[in-house]
Amino acid sequence: MRKLPLEKQLPQVSDLVFGCMGLGGDWDPKSAITADHIKIAHQAVDAALAIGINLFDHADIYTSGKAEKVFAKILKQRPELQREIYIQSKCAIRFADEQYPGRYDTSPTWLNHSIDGILNRLQVEHIDVLLLHRPDPLMDAEEIAQTLKAIKASGKVSHFGVSNMHLHQIQLLNHYLDEPLLINQLEINLQKLDWLEEGVLAGNTQGSHVNFTSGTLEYCQMNNLQVQSWGSLCQGLFSGRDLSEQPESVVKTAQLVQSLAHKYQTTCESIILAWLMRHPARVQPVIGTTQAARIKACGAASEIMQQLTRDDWYSLYVTARGQALP
Repeated sequence: MRKLPLEKQLPQVSDLVFGCMGLGGDWDPKSAITADHIKIAHQAVDAALAIGINLFDHADIYTSGKAEKVFAKILKQRPELQREIYIQSKCAIRFADEQYPGRYDTSPTWLNHSIDGILNRLQVEHIDVLLLHRPDPLMDAEEIAQTLKAIKASGKVSHFGVSNMHLHQIQLLNHYLDEPLLINQLEINLQKLDWLEEGVLAGNTQGSHVNFTSGTLEYCQMNNLQVQSWGSLCQGLFSGRDLSEQPESVVKTAQLVQSLAHKYQTTCESIILAWLMRHPARVQPVIGTTQAARIKACGAASEIMQQLTRDDWYSLYVTARGQALP
């Protein structure tokens, strides 16, 4: 049985994460939270709990803050949940407004404002993990470290991590932090393959198109940094979405996923996630759907991950990349 790096700080944390981005309806900050939104959220949380998920991933921007507000209503109606689950959220993205464009902000003022806003919307006094959502070109690593240290000392957050950062940015932050970052959440999946291509195509001219910083996954492995994957299910691309306008490689990959689901007597969703989890980086997939049936369809991923053969893993990889390996 594999152990996640995250388990050292969050004991018995689940192999999968439920991503709460879809809770709360649309992204219009002026639209109201409805009874239907709350019902859908309850059903999604129930489905996640039913397959053993106990880590719930938020961000202050998700549905313009309504995702956290809906989750707060669930916690209020089911207070026992807070003792049974872990909560993480993200901050540092600021939407465009009348005066300024969309931007990233890791200044002390904004980080303190953000965590207070997260706790207020969730109606909790503490969360387990706070991630910096995007790399801010103006981030002052020493200043950030001091701010995060003060936030932890206040009891508002236990651990910190990042999202969408490469190893050099993580190294810079860790240099000033008293405790190393816990998580790096990246877009890696069966459709977005640059995380694999950067290693396979090292020194090869075919790799000139790759957009992934070499060594990031290896750094995470060597430093017990939990890799989480967002976009893990590829928005249904290989598990039932209409493929009439998709390239041949996508169609063939979807067919192979279906064939492997039949071979392992499981769902397409579990095959897609098991493929991710089979990587030595011990990836922890974030599931973004709010459909209870699709959430439950992910339930066998951990079991299938242990069964998925090297040959089947490579078959999926090569089919998805659309051409033979060099």
